[in-house]
Amino acid sequence: MIRSAARVLSILLLGALPLTARGQSAQPAPPDTSRAQPKPQSKPARPCDAPEAHQFDFWIGDWEVRTPDGKVAGTNRVEPVLGGCAIQEHWTGARGMSGTSLNMFDSATHRWHQTWVDDHGTLLLLDGAYTDGSMVLTGQTPPGPGSTASLRQRITWSRLDGGDVRQLWEQSADGGATWKVIFDGRYHHRH
Repeated sequence: MIRSAARVLSILLLGALPLTARGQSAQPAPPDTSRAQPKPQSKPARPCDAPEAHQFDFWIGDWEVRTPDGKVAGTNRVEPVLGGCAIQEHWTGARGMSGTSLNMFDSATHRWHQTWVDDHGTLLLLDGAYTDGSMVLTGQTPPGPGSTASLRQRITWSRLDGGDVRQLWEQSADGGATWKVIFDGRYHHRH
């Protein structure tokens, strides 16, 4: 009886021992990954890939710009830069003046910004939004010579039929109560 009790006890003990004590793994075998497909890594979208960041793309092109009376005001090459995250303008006026602007949509503020500089020393810092089919950017500049009032600037770019673009630049010396047209240009694609 002692032998049979000892035998039962050894069977129970062997069953209770971890599998590793008997030379086998206590953990299940890892899955076979030799045929597993790697998960595609999705690249986070850049803020400049958003549709709002392309609202000003209608202005991109190589343009001849004319005033309302048909006279050539200059040429303007407008192109995407920085991987499509900004738009750069390269203006050459008919009288030799040149300037450039950098334009970008700020996804944090949901506003467009333009920084314009030219060879006359002009600096314009504008911001605004695309509204009702037009880009409208505004800003403020210091008073001009002989004036004490700062000047409000408003520039509106509108897409026209046939792919043309109108740029209307207005200025106000009375806080926006009245506006004076500074420039009115119609952009035609140069081919």
